[in-house]
This record gives sequence, structure tokens and C-alpha cells, in this order.
Amino acid sequence: MDAIFLQILNGLDKGGAYALIALGLTLVFGTLGVVNFAHGAIFMMGAFCAVTLEKILTLSLRVKDESVTFFDAYKETPYLEVWFGDTGTAIIDWSVPLSIILAIPVMLLIGIVMERSLIRYFYKRPHADQILVTFGLAIVMQELIKAFFGANPIPQGAPDIVAGSAAIGAVFGLGEAVVYPWWRLIYLAFSLVTIGLVFSFLHFTTYGMVVRAGMADRETVELLGINIERRFTIVFGMAAVVAGLAGVMYTPVLPPDYHLGMDFLVLSFVVVVVGGMGSLPGAVLAGFLLGILQSFSSMTEVKDIFPGIDQVIIYLVAVVILLTRPRGLMGRRGVMES
Repeated sequence: MDAIFLQILNGLDKGGAYALIALGLTLVFGTLGVVNFAHGAIFMMGAFCAVTLEKILTLSLRVKDESVTFFDAYKETPYLEVWFGDTGTAIIDWSVPLSIILAIPVMLLIGIVMERSLIRYFYKRPHADQILVTFGLAIVMQELIKAFFGANPIPQGAPDIVAGSAAIGAVFGLGEAVVYPWWRLIYLAFSLVTIGLVFSFLHFTTYGMVVRAGMADRETVELLGINIERRFTIVFGMAAVVAGLAGVMYTPVLPPDYHLGMDFLVLSFVVVVVGGMGSLPGAVLAGFLLGILQSFSSMTEVKDIFPGIDQVIIYLVAVVILLTRPRGLMGRRGVMES
């Protein structure tokens, strides 16, 4: 029972990342009709916002090490610690959550610039053209990160106060021996809150309602005198923010490297297809379901029976669903069926 409970948590945690990326992909496809293969690179750029802020906060100078008395010794000490003491240390410790403040405007700007300078010219082009150009853009972004930050993963630590594990088993009557990393629980909560905010924006604000109307019937909305194109540009930026924040918060779970975006992109597209192209609830549902399936398939007992099943389970499920329901779990009739 303990193992099953932990695997469900692992699946929800991983599914949260899939759902956030897939949510952005679906927003872009539902509003602009664009298959955006650069979305994984946006997730990676968000992760490197955290890396960049951590490097800025830890800029150091050489100061004399007073603990060494028999010769002059020096050590690298961050400026923040020299200037602000313990407060500076705390700021460095909380660099990952503070990166959200940096990531929101940066990712919004990246999304808007991408849409205005490139993506808008491919609205009416075939999906194959969209895939090629956005995939090429993803490779460019990936190589830029590799050039500036190198090819090796760059570990990012969670704040010390949440760096350990929570005795979550005691809460559910499973005993204090059942523990789970605090940061993974925080990431799951963060993903649920973010998904809730996106759905609330789309359903309970006038701006969001106009966007949803534009997704359903763009021509009619434009006939009402509403500049739906400008709103869709903002939605593209918002999708970039969602993916970027997912990347920021995932850095303590998986050290980011230049290939991070590609690793998540393929899986997230499978999630979108399984959930249904253009269906926001389908993207979220499929993200969590496939995350849980992948988690259970990684158990030793399962892999002993089906070696390597954890590497292909998501694709096997996708094949089965698409054979029985081509438009996905919650896809609209006619979308991507022609």
C-alpha cells in the first residue's frame, strides 16, 4: 500500500509538469491553430531563468578568510552576503522561488516576440510547415543555451526549509515511515494552482471569455469589432509564461541542461494528442493520467515482468487511444481529423 501511494504521488508530480506544458501547447493550438514545437524550449528557457538569477545572486568577491591565522587565505564570498549578511544568504537560498519574479516578464516578452516576429506568418500554412519552423526555432534556442551555459546539467537547490522530506504517511494513516520530498509536494501544489488560475482566467474574466469565443468562432468575434488577433498574441505570451514557470519550479527536481526542452516536448505532445487537440481539460486530464501510468510502470516489480515498459508505456497508451478514439479523450470532432 505504501509503494502504491508513493507511486501515485510520483505520477501526480510528474503529471503536473506534463499538464502545464500541454496546457500551453493546447492554448496555442486552440487559439492560433499553430502546432508549436518550440514550446519545450520555452520550458527550458524558464528553467534557465532560475539558473541565471542564481548566478547573478552568487556573484562573488575574494575576501580574507579570518578562520586561517597562520597565513593569508582568501575565499569567494557572494556580494549579497558581504553587503547584507544573513539576509543575503537567505535571498540566495530562495533563488528558485524568487526566479518567478524574473521569469514572468521574461517569458511573456519571449512569447510575444516569437508570435509577432515569426509564428504569425504561419497561421494559414500547413501544420507540417509550422512543425518545421518551430522545431528549427527550438534547436536555435537550445544551442544558444548550450553556448552560454555549457552542455552539463546545472543543479539548483530548493530552499533549505523545504529541502528535506515530509512525513506524509502520518497524514494519511500510513505511518511516519512513509515520506516524500517537500519540494515535489510544492511543485504538485504549484501546478494545480497554476492550472486553476488559467481556467479561472478563461472562464471568469471578460478577456478570457472573448478568447474562448475566438477559439470557437474567430470570424464572428472579429465581425463584432474585437481585435481578436491582439488577444491571441497575449494568450501566446501567457502560454509561454505557464511553460516558463513550470520550468523554473522544476529545476530542484531535475537539474536543467540544454536538452531539457526536447526531453519534455515529445512526451507533452503525446499528452496533448491523447487528451484531444484543442481541449484544455483533456490536456490536463491526460497529463496527470499518463504521469501516473509512467510512475507505476517504473516500479521494479513491473519492469521485471515487462523490461523497458516505463520507456514506452505513454506511447503504447497513445496508440491504443488513437486507434479507438482518433480525436483523443476530450477532443472536439473534426479537429486534426481531416
